[in-house]
Amino acid sequence: MRCGRYSNCRRRWCIGSGALAARSRKQPDRRRPPAGIDVVFRNAALADLALLDIATDPDSDADGWTTTLHLAECFRLTLYDAVYVELAHRRSLTLASLDEELRAAARTLGVPVLGTAA
Repeated sequence: MRCGRYSNCRRRWCIGSGALAARSRKQPDRRRPPAGIDVVFRNAALADLALLDIATDPDSDADGWTTTLHLAECFRLTLYDAVYVELAHRRSLTLASLDEELRAAARTLGVPVLGTAA
């Protein structure tokens, strides 16, 4: 039995073993910054970002553990990639990506896609 929510869902059950496996993996130490990013550069980049007129989507938080997680499971995307697909789908936006799995998920949902896959 497939989930039936999306036509090409590859999962037998969309929530379950994948979520449990992700929880059981050892998480990296988040107290240290990643190698290659020093504190001065990070702070300067954040200061530059603060100057930009960036709008955030207030509904993304609410959808993060429901629709977005379901998309990630069904299309075997990372949650990070599924956020872009969910946002483009919900807000009727065009998705710009060269990632073929991301593009395929978007096309399945009827989301217009820009870019040419490599």
